Amino acid sequence: MARNLQTGGQLRPIDLARGHGLSTQAIRNYEEAGILPVAARTPSGYRTYTPLHARALGAFLALVPGHGHPTATAIMQHVNRGAVDDAFRLIDESHARLLDDRRTLRAVENALRDLAPLPAPEPSGRGGTFIGPLAGELGIRPATLRKWERAGLLSPRRDPLTGYRVYDEADVRDARLAHQLRRGGYLPAQIAPLLTQVRAAGGLEPLEAALGDWHARLSARGRALLTGAAELEAYLRARG
Repeated sequence: MARNLQTGGQLRPIDLARGHGLSTQAIRNYEEAGILPVAARTPSGYRTYTPLHARALGAFLALVPGHGHPTATAIMQHVNRGAVDDAFRLIDESHARLLDDRRTLRAVENALRDLAPLPAPEPSGRGGTFIGPLAGELGIRPATLRKWERAGLLSPRRDPLTGYRVYDEADVRDARLAHQLRRGGYLPAQIAPLLTQVRAAGGLEPLEAALGDWHARLSARGRALLTGAAELEAYLRARG
């Protein structure tokens, strides 16, 4: 089987490109990048490819959705150099990142379940709230807010004239969330991913609505990793 794929039939760059909606320049670029094995040349200098190259191209394009373009490129480069264990290490790292993302999602969901409803924020002035009044509202010391800032939980701006920390409405929301979660026993390292997602979503309600989409995206990545693995295995078998 490997011999047939390596020697059976010559393919032009356009033959590889057409099946995937690519340009012939893209095929040449992939070869130069080490994603495809080096092509043979005709006496007149034209590249000729084989079904083995088609396998390599299919494997690379299947790897991209799950691993991203740079990692998929590195995987194929390692395989084509014969460094298969290095390729497997990159694949393992992608699976580990997916597992970390699933753990983050689970932590966010657990934290949201533990949160009490937040009171409506007091209207703040144009300049926002300073550290003293915010600490007083939460019943904590200003040093605690500064500690949370060093841990990456808060990021207040600085007043350009005085240099004092100024907390806008979103900062106050994040401080309240951090306070609730700390009282619930959560560590700063566990709170940080939740606050990151809250900021990205624009608040708690949009975040709750986005959790289903988050689940779907992680599932799609997991399936893409499986598809990429199957295509890469087929390429490895073809290489012999």
